Amino acid sequence: MNWLAIRAIYLFEMNRIRRNLSQSVLAPIISTVLYFVVFGAAIGNRITEMDGISYGAFIVPGLVMLTVLTQSISNASFAIYFPRFTGTIYELLSAPVSYAEILLGYVGAAATKSLVLATIIMITATFFVPMNIQHPVWMIVFLVLTALTFSLFGFIIGVWADSFESLQIVPLLIVTPLAFLGGSFYSIHMLPPFWHTVSLFNPVVYLVSGFRWSFYGSADVSPGVSLGMTFVMLLICLAIVAWIFKTGYRLRN
Repeated sequence: MNWLAIRAIYLFEMNRIRRNLSQSVLAPIISTVLYFVVFGAAIGNRITEMDGISYGAFIVPGLVMLTVLTQSISNASFAIYFPRFTGTIYELLSAPVSYAEILLGYVGAAATKSLVLATIIMITATFFVPMNIQHPVWMIVFLVLTALTFSLFGFIIGVWADSFESLQIVPLLIVTPLAFLGGSFYSIHMLPPFWHTVSLFNPVVYLVSGFRWSFYGSADVSPGVSLGMTFVMLLICLAIVAWIFKTGYRLRN
């Protein structure tokens, strides 16, 4: 494993992120504050508690997951699409760097940024609501697995996309709606039986539920099932990426 090559790709991507700190860091913080103002204050006045947890505290894990999902996809997809767009991807592919090393560099940088933002959001949340993380180790496990999974998913989107507009199609039309309908701001137990059953087909439900359980010990789905579903999604993304590198899909043509 050429760790110098991985480090070079990783640092290049992290430097790109640092050059856009206002967009990379300030925007998520402002969005978090707005979510607390709209959901925590306005709706929180009508819904004081959810599963025995104050509504403001209840939405924190959902906010973190929403940010991790969207930012992981956004950063990884742009990171691999831009060299394809400029043509520099051919220089990278012809360099003495393996596909695994390329993947580790790009996905590692995207996941790192998502984890940093998740930490910032949780720190910001402490200014609005008291937080008690009951299972900190499992919280880190769910967070890291989710960041890696959706960074891989973003990498797939970046390879598949044929324009900058295409990069936004899946996150805007599929991932964001699934995140909002995945129990980020409510418990799926509140839904009628039919819609509760439908929600169980939404993979984001398992991510949010498992992550919320690590905070408050309360979950819509068994933590074991949530962890299993997270691993399944990770393995599916790894299988697709392996196929992309094996066939050269949209990388060499």
